[in-house]
Amino acid sequence: MFSFATVFAFCNKNSETSNNSSIESNNTANNSKGENSNNTDNENMSNKIKIKIGSSTFNATLENNATATAFKAMLPMRITMNELNNNEKYFDFSSSLPTKVSNPGTIQTGDLMLYGSRTFVLFYKTFSTSYRYTKLGQIDDTTGLSAALGIGNVIVSFEL
Repeated sequence: MFSFATVFAFCNKNSETSNNSSIESNNTANNSKGENSNNTDNENMSNKIKIKIGSSTFNATLENNATATAFKAMLPMRITMNELNNNEKYFDFSSSLPTKVSNPGTIQTGDLMLYGSRTFVLFYKTFSTSYRYTKLGQIDDTTGLSAALGIGNVIVSFEL
């Protein structure tokens, strides 16, 4: 017997796959005509992810870098993120991702960063920093983010 959640997840996954297939088909058709098209919209669409925390869903835009590409290849994923410093949630991956570290100076609410090569961080407060990170992306609208993350550790889902 299947639970509602199992059936919903299966149907939702199939729906996403067919939507992605038709987008790829449309891109291929346009390129085969030899048209010079601006891929900026397509690149931005392909760099969009959904972040689910409890009953809240946030859209985010990933950077165009090797780290974000490697992260995206890991999706979908559901992880328990640990609380740190009352301003971030983090998760340690089992393997390293590519890095290109820099000091952002100021961390913004909604920043998605990689600390070192394995620690994925979701920031929910803005503050100055002297630490170095690799930028993965940014949550598009952070309204309600802090409340959704709550106090302590939290289960977060990331999907395309």
